[in-house]
Amino acid sequence: MKKLTTQTAVAAMLLFAMLLPHSLSAQTDIDALMMAKNEFCIGPMYSYSSWKNYWEGTRKRDNENLGTISTRMLAVMGNYGISKKLSVLFNVPYVKTKASAGTLQGLDGMQDLSLFLKWRPFQTKLGNGKLSVLGLAGVSFPLSDYTPDYLPLSIGLHSKTALGRLMVDYKWRDFFATASATYLLRDNIKIDRESYYTTEMHNTHEVEMPDASNYNFRAGFRNQRWIAEAVVNIWTTLGGFDITRNNMPFPSNKMNATTVGGNFKYVLPPLPQLSIVAGGNTTVAGRNVGQTTTVYGSVFYILDFSRKSKSTAPTLKAN
Repeated sequence: MKKLTTQTAVAAMLLFAMLLPHSLSAQTDIDALMMAKNEFCIGPMYSYSSWKNYWEGTRKRDNENLGTISTRMLAVMGNYGISKKLSVLFNVPYVKTKASAGTLQGLDGMQDLSLFLKWRPFQTKLGNGKLSVLGLAGVSFPLSDYTPDYLPLSIGLHSKTALGRLMVDYKWRDFFATASATYLLRDNIKIDRESYYTTEMHNTHEVEMPDASNYNFRAGFRNQRWIAEAVVNIWTTLGGFDITRNNMPFPSNKMNATTVGGNFKYVLPPLPQLSIVAGGNTTVAGRNVGQTTTVYGSVFYILDFSRKSKSTAPTLKAN
């Protein structure tokens, strides 16, 4: 495998922060919406992210040998309502990476399948609004034999993961606020070399991956037709180590990132089963990650598998 230069090292990190399950979840597993029973929402999502500047540890810099690193992702996402309180969700992404300068070649391929169960065990009136508590459990695993040891152009970390998330949502009239906390367990990975150096020498091809936590805060306007929200996301790797000028980039590095952005959804009046989703975010603080800007768009369609006909078209519940 081609070695990376020292300047390449930290530039690799944000790509992985973007490709982890919390970045790929876009509209469904991180919000407080629930599907109606026997309704299935499915659609494609396209996202584009890029960065030129990055944090080497806590030091911000750029790298003319890399130019701009870009990541394109096309994913199929689905959400099925088992009941009004329980949904199952999935996400299947195809990822392609590219560097605008230098000799490193981008990679592309199927990344990781993500599966989630989303449960709303509690909902009650509180004051003039409604309080909801939701829980989510999920797993992900690689769909192809891509390499995680080719920073910054690998398409993922190739680690099996499991996560648990607690969400609290409060809605007053058409305004809402949602907060969530997530813990992510990551399995060890194997790389195509028999020894590597982190802060000490390891004579093995197995890499111990640090776990991670994620805090997400969103607030805005939400009804049956519109959603407009501002989002703050805080991703923290619970372990790992900083990349220095004398170290190679590595999958188990510490990767911390705080992003801010906005999401929008619009349900078409002539065809209420169809909704258009768009949004974006940018990295405002980080450690061993790039200063990424991401934009995305998607179209979702709801299929109603209920045996009984309904007088109104199916749609996501605004809670």
